[in-house]
Amino acid sequence: MTKTELSDLYRGYIACLNRQDWPKLGQFVDEGAVHNGRRLGVSGYVEMLERDFDEIPDLYFNVVTLVADPPYVACRLGFDCAPKGKFLGLDVNGRRLSFAENVIYEFRGGKIVEVWSVIDKAAIEAQLRGES
Repeated sequence: MTKTELSDLYRGYIACLNRQDWPKLGQFVDEGAVHNGRRLGVSGYVEMLERDFDEIPDLYFNVVTLVADPPYVACRLGFDCAPKGKFLGLDVNGRRLSFAENVIYEFRGGKIVEVWSVIDKAAIEAQLRGES
């Protein structure tokens, strides 16, 4: 798969997330997919995303930076949303937040097999303290 093909595939995956089109998620995520060291598979991945969208009703994945170097994709995702209650253990309670997530994906056979994800919690904490 070329860099362009992998980038296009990844953007299709992000569009699938933003549409919450869970029946099509298996086109992008492998049955043995691992997220931050936990084997989730497609069903666990869907459960994780459904929980995210339940806790953050206005969740939208915005690709800020994308680098594809097959079989890997590195992406900085930007979020501007209002989680309903607690988020990452912090009392957010509907307050609008802007933050980033840095993610590396490994693809095999055209599907995501592993994900390493880190959310910029320090940026969220600063906003909750009124520092930004």
